Amino acid sequence: MTEVLPDEALSEREPIGRARSAPSGRAARPRVLFVSHTGTMSGAELVLRDAVQPWTGSTAFLFEDGTLAEALRGQGLEIRLAHRRTALTALRRDASPLSALPLLGRLGALMVEIARAARRCDVVYANSQKAFLLSALAARAVGRPLIWHLHDILDSAHFGRAQRILQVRLANLSAARVIVPSEAAARAFVSAGGRRSLVRVVPNGLDLERDPRPAASLRAELGLPAGPLVGVFSRIAPWKGQDVLIDALATLPGLRCIVVGAPLFGEDSYAAHLRDLAAARGLSDRILFLGQRDDVPRLMQAVDVVVHPSVDPEPFGRTLVEAMLAGVPVIATDTGASAEILDGEATGTLVPPRRPDRLAAALSELLGNPDAYAARTDRARARALSRYGASRMQHDLADLILEAVGRT
Repeated sequence: MTEVLPDEALSEREPIGRARSAPSGRAARPRVLFVSHTGTMSGAELVLRDAVQPWTGSTAFLFEDGTLAEALRGQGLEIRLAHRRTALTALRRDASPLSALPLLGRLGALMVEIARAARRCDVVYANSQKAFLLSALAARAVGRPLIWHLHDILDSAHFGRAQRILQVRLANLSAARVIVPSEAAARAFVSAGGRRSLVRVVPNGLDLERDPRPAASLRAELGLPAGPLVGVFSRIAPWKGQDVLIDALATLPGLRCIVVGAPLFGEDSYAAHLRDLAAARGLSDRILFLGQRDDVPRLMQAVDVVVHPSVDPEPFGRTLVEAMLAGVPVIATDTGASAEILDGEATGTLVPPRRPDRLAAALSELLGNPDAYAARTDRARARALSRYGASRMQHDLADLILEAVGRT
């Protein structure tokens, strides 16, 4: 359910009613301008792909072309690409705002383009931190309400102090709503100085159909090895903690692992480090680096356990929900939203971050007696189906869009 965090206390939450129905009929709904800074499909972009489904006929303004444009076009959106494509991957989230100075001319041109597109729409929906920073000024210039879908945790592990100050002050000044995927992300926004009254919690939602075949059949088709098999599924990045899993595997003879994902934002050196680390630990023959894949659900169903080893707080954890829907046991680090998603340890195992010894112990216990975890895995799937479906997310986001333009 969409929730509001009132000014009085973060722990006292007043629910907002669910949307009566997703918008239907172009004349009865506002026109939305969805803004994204990247054309690459990652977690936030997968959420956007599903979130726009009720808004056929609206517009997406993208700073660059790519698979996201193709996906949104397939959902019936009009795609507007920036005339002067400006790759913003060089602007790191933990860098000083001064690093943007060489790009001021291009950023200014982008703001003008967003403002022009916003004039044709009723509300601007910024789907990333970088998109928000430019959309906030553009929306304000043309008098359109702005929604910021904040997919990150605003803390020192992810953002520099100056960036956090700039973001929350701009949000306090210009955002009609700030959507976050978890209570952990909401608390971080408020702790950084954001207004509680702006925040709405809408958990990310997704749908996944399980393959009816047994894991052994899937492994044979996918070319995966027999025997105990662990999977880690996420973007290759230092804060995702794949190196911790490699250190844990070094103490567990005979256990193999697939690493699914790719470095997306200038993190190729870390990907190379992981391969070097595997070789140094004598694990090159036990760890398969599969890169980016479009068959993640089947790969998940083929492993014995999914590990989510992030070392810094996660704003959500899409991988956890995917694994729960796939009916596979989950081990995750107890940081950020993991405990929320897993309902404490009612539906999964939590271990401290940066502790390969604790991760190894959890893996050994689970794989040594998998039947003992069957009931918990069943509860996890039921929880994911009831709380984290795509339609629920779409309805809650529709409520907030309609609310922002005063059409509830």
